[in-house]
Amino acid sequence: MARGDGAPTAAHGMFDRDKASQALGIELVSAAHGSAVARMRVTADMVNGHGMTHGGYVFLLADTTFALACNTAGPVTVAAGADITFLRPTAEGDELEARATERASNGRSGVYDVTVTRAGDVIAEFRGRSRVISPGRPA
Repeated sequence: MARGDGAPTAAHGMFDRDKASQALGIELVSAAHGSAVARMRVTADMVNGHGMTHGGYVFLLADTTFALACNTAGPVTVAAGADITFLRPTAEGDELEARATERASNGRSGVYDVTVTRAGDVIAEFRGRSRVISPGRPA
């Protein structure tokens, strides 16, 4: 797992314990200051009956990247809701990259946008809503 150039954050520790994302080959590229970047290569096991990447895997990559971004500061933060718009299909062998950015936060709530790309082409847009559930405890 790559950690990027910055110092480890609470999100890095959270990712170290994230067996689901690691089992799918998701790589943490960077996480700091309310943003994160992660990558995943589409495997044969991730392709649906149409020969395209199953949307659930694209959502999972975006959701993982969202979780990394909203946990960079340290308090345990979870998804309160999320939605995704699929724009282009992907296939086995494609490397997907997700970039999450905090758009707004107030109190214990936040809004994050995640763009998923393949070779620079946007394939999905995800919006996640976060909620801090444990303000004094690191992720």
